[in-house]
Amino acid sequence: MLLEGKKAVVYGGGGSVGGAAARAFAREGADVFLAGRTREPLDKVASDIEEMGARVEVAELDALDEQAVRKHLDDLVDGAGSVDVSFNAISLRDVQLIPLAEMSQDDFMRPIVTGMITHFVTAKAVARHMAAQGSGVILTFTASAVRAYAPGALVGGFGIACNAIEALTKQLAVELGPQGVRAVCLRSEGIPESWEGISTEDWSGSTDEIEASIRERSLLRRVTTLADVGNAAAFLASDRAGATTGTVFNLTSGTVVD
Repeated sequence: MLLEGKKAVVYGGGGSVGGAAARAFAREGADVFLAGRTREPLDKVASDIEEMGARVEVAELDALDEQAVRKHLDDLVDGAGSVDVSFNAISLRDVQLIPLAEMSQDDFMRPIVTGMITHFVTAKAVARHMAAQGSGVILTFTASAVRAYAPGALVGGFGIACNAIEALTKQLAVELGPQGVRAVCLRSEGIPESWEGISTEDWSGSTDEIEASIRERSLLRRVTTLADVGNAAAFLASDRAGATTGTVFNLTSGTVVD
């Protein structure tokens, strides 16, 4: 197993992306620590992990609260002995499918502020422990959002937030590399499995049209799945990706070619 004996914390572990990563980490042998603001979805993911026979713990936590995040990590390391993997997949609270010219300042700024605060706070907290132990992997998650919809972008501040998260990930890699800590961002396009409940009432299109557009632009003529995200996260968190840091891992099924 790729992650046997590793301790992985997943922020936003009750969400579709965080849950997919958490299940993949557990399947590959990691002890998983789920953190999120809402208990019910966390418990559902934890139940799935327990059915695999893996160890899992759940914590209700606001990943924007620096003191709460730091205390949670300190308690985790005190009990588990280390933190080897961190994956942040919390919602950025973004508003999309509205033209920028019609969007409020608050709606535009919310994903940018949310994304920067949570990734800074969680990375800072885990970096202290990882640097001290001389190893660890910080994983982040974004999307090639500016190209996601046609016609037009219609992603508000989300695309800008994603670009900022990718830049922060690279800076973390530069600063923490000498301490043996890697930082990698996973970038998807759209993941239709994660769109349940999305509202398009302010837009003339539909999620089916968005998915069709992504599939048509994909070199592989497919969309990225949650399983794709989980498998990639597990690999990048493992020692088999030990030479990979400071980069954005392309999970767009070929809609973006770097």
